[in-house]
Amino acid sequence: PPASVLIKKTLGLESGSKESNKTKVGKLTKAQVQEIAKTKMPDLNAYDLDAACKIIGGTARSMGVETDY
Repeated sequence: PPASVLIKKTLGLESGSKESNKTKVGKLTKAQVQEIAKTKMPDLNAYDLDAACKIIGGTARSMGVETDY
């Protein structure tokens, strides 16, 4: 599934924020970001887990979710 679906499932959200720069809808821990990145690793253009976590973190931020990454 897409990263956004995995993020919503992890946090139990129905949808992301309509205004991601103003309204935050949740927070992902570093461990949660790493778990999603491990799941998505075959589909991402990333050589290591750290780069994959940055991609997932960017997706989360665009949805209005704060991250520890």
